[in-house]
Amino acid sequence: MKSWETVAFPIGRYRLRFVTMGGYRGYLGSAWRGAFGRALKRAVCVTHLPSCADCILNRNCVYPYLFESRLPPGAMKMRRYDTVPHPFVLAPPSNIQSDDELVDVGMTLFGSANQHLPYVIHALREAGDNGIGRRRVRNTLVAVEQTASLDHEWQEIYRPDESLRAVSPSAPTIPRLPLSINVCLLSPLRVRHNGHLMGAEDFSFAGFFVNVLRRISMLSYFYTESPLHVDFKALAAAARVFPVRTSVVVWQDLTRYSTRQQTAMQMGGLLGRFELPRDGIEPFWPYLWLGQWTHVGKFTSMGLGRYRLAESASLPDSTGISA
Repeated sequence: MKSWETVAFPIGRYRLRFVTMGGYRGYLGSAWRGAFGRALKRAVCVTHLPSCADCILNRNCVYPYLFESRLPPGAMKMRRYDTVPHPFVLAPPSNIQSDDELVDVGMTLFGSANQHLPYVIHALREAGDNGIGRRRVRNTLVAVEQTASLDHEWQEIYRPDESLRAVSPSAPTIPRLPLSINVCLLSPLRVRHNGHLMGAEDFSFAGFFVNVLRRISMLSYFYTESPLHVDFKALAAAARVFPVRTSVVVWQDLTRYSTRQQTAMQMGGLLGRFELPRDGIEPFWPYLWLGQWTHVGKFTSMGLGRYRLAESASLPDSTGISA
């Protein structure tokens, strides 16, 4: 049995549908993520301490589990760090032009985080009601939907003031290899490789894949009962000599406004597409496929590092969640 077949990595994909009360432009991943975190803490915090680290409930509270994600006691991975990857990815809407427009906010939950879906829905609903961004644009939740994969239809599971009808998520099915493999970077990719942030001039498959594999490994370790067991060194060595057939990758600057620091911050990354040869890609294929849900690199919880695999290079360049 292949090691991949023994890994249970449930992934829940949800789409929250809002009616916006005012148009806005630009990338709002940071704004939605910040509003979600503040609303979640207001909803669940009972001690009202300024720091979760000093709270007696910090190992049993939904807020630090989802939003601060501290290193669990006895963990054998990431022991040099205080925090671990967040168990969610948020996909914000963008470039909404008018009032009363329907907008979608995507939320992907990994492994055990799916048990907290009701808190997530409640917090995002409150975040929308309180207003998003510097203009505090209000967004009213009208429905929540769920899907089993990238391409399946969305099914409604919730409307405000009704019961939640979510389905227990499962691990995505890894399909057979396509005839050709194109990777489209749909939101800015920020990954560190060889000690620095990888740019267009030194983009490589190894720099991309090693970060995909590391992220999947960490998420499966901290949020599932079946951690990924794989020969990381062997795969990384193979990735270093695996070629990229064609590549059109550019750096795009992206500015976000930090409410906490009251200033604009730069968080640009790589966008574009690259094609991989089919021969020899079998060892990498399951992780490349799964990475479409996990995203890769920095700021994934606010929607960065999103990519899509396809046989055709005719992929949308939108950073939305409908593609």
